[in-house]
Amino acid sequence: MGQSLAAPGTTADAELALTGDLARPARLTVPDLLGWPQHRAQVAFECATSGVQRHVFTGPLLHEVLTAARPAFDPVRRKDRLRFLIAVSGADGHHALLTWAEIDPDFGRAPVLLAVTLDGTPLDRVGPQLVLPQDRCGARHISCITAIRVDGGYLR
Repeated sequence: MGQSLAAPGTTADAELALTGDLARPARLTVPDLLGWPQHRAQVAFECATSGVQRHVFTGPLLHEVLTAARPAFDPVRRKDRLRFLIAVSGADGHHALLTWAEIDPDFGRAPVLLAVTLDGTPLDRVGPQLVLPQDRCGARHISCITAIRVDGGYLR
């Protein structure tokens, strides 16, 4: 097995902030994310520093969590969703940017997870991880997520 993606633990559950163009912004912990249906993904990706990594992640789909936060688009107008970006930040300074279309079931339907376990280990203390099972490169896997911002304003 490759190097662990889990960071050293802290004393309290880590939180992530859902912000941006949302009717229901929130602060979520791993225990909060356990309230959504859990999905399992066996992932293999190339890491620039340590080669091929193989891990099993579980967690809710990013799309389901963000939909519950009610993004400020008209859900009936498909094209309205296409202007939204999702910015994910980790405690270690890593960032990733996705489009709403990537995760939307009407478009890319990518099974992007907010992982709450890594190889069976709970991530309560370090926070969830962004997992993109479809990516060959692990660069968009973000550990210890601190913030997810949904932004649809750049095209208004």
